[in-house]
This record gives sequence, C-alpha cells and structure tokens, in this order.
Amino acid sequence: MILESLVTTRDLAGRVNIAPMGPHVNASLTSITLKPFRSSTTFANLRETSSAVVHVTDDVALLAAAAIGNLDSDGLVETVLGRWSKLVDCCRWFALSVTRWNDDPQLGTNPRPEASCEIVHRGEQRPMFGLSRAKHAVVEAAILATRIDMIGRDEVRAQMEPLRILIDKTGGVDERRALDSLEAFLHG
Repeated sequence: MILESLVTTRDLAGRVNIAPMGPHVNASLTSITLKPFRSSTTFANLRETSSAVVHVTDDVALLAAAAIGNLDSDGLVETVLGRWSKLVDCCRWFALSVTRWNDDPQLGTNPRPEASCEIVHRGEQRPMFGLSRAKHAVVEAAILATRIDMIGRDEVRAQMEPLRILIDKTGGVDERRALDSLEAFLHG
C-alpha cells in the first residue's frame, strides 16, 4: 500500500529537505520502503545519511507547498535524537534508517531505487482530521503538479479541473488556498 506523506531528510551539513512521497507500507505500518527519484534531493540525502522521517499529516497546504518546491523548513521542523528532523505539526511520524538499497546507485538503471528502512522511533502528535474529499483532491492535485514533466502541463491542467469542483464544493479556506497555489505554479 502507498501512504501519501511528507518525508524529511537532512544532508551532511544538516540542511533539511521536506518532500512529498508515497512510501510503500504494510497495513500495520511496521515496514516502510522509500522510492525517491534518483535525481531528487531526498535521494541524495538518503545516500549521504541513511536517515529520514515519514510524516502522516492532514495538512494538505503543507503537502502542496512541498510538492511545488515552495517550502522553507525554518520553524517547521525540530530535531529528534540528534539525527532526524521531524515536522513540528503532524499526526504521526516514523524516524527511519535505511537498511538496504535494491540496486547499485552507480548503475543508474532504476529511476526510483528502493530503500528498505527500519523504523527506529515513532510518535503520535495529534489526531487526524478525518476523511475529506477536498483534502484528498488537494493531494491528487499536488501529485499532478509533480508530474508536469511526465504528462505535460496541458494534461495536468485538464486533470485538475474536476478536482477544483470537489474543493470548491467540500473544502475550506486551507484547501482552496492550497489549490490556488498549485494552479499558480501550473500557470508559471
């Protein structure tokens, strides 16, 4: 199963990167596999430090901002056990250590190599808001925004139109603002 989440990583200098990612998890959340794009900062940081934090959150505005690279980690993260950076506001989090990569990173054969991870620490901070069509629509819109290079700007815009209807019909201020920022990104 894929769990849409935000993942924080740090480079050797301690700079934090916040990125949306859909790690593969089992239903009991005891197994997590990350699949970062080889060209991403998340991949580079994981190769350097073998550490990440997966966050379960209902803050879709934060997820949307991370998806379009419009996010500064200042004030958003805190250090856990000296090695991991976790979001200050999330529902649940899992501090991970990479135990194995599925391929040789020097070969470059897989654009999304798999990193099997061990959960070394976890926590719950607050209850999840619950199911919301508007929140799910923002998540889908954020995923689409990251796919411009794969499917084209026009196709992304076309697929976002029905999502706007859901958000206008069932969302709140945060969901509308998140979609507005994604649409502004699309219009360049």
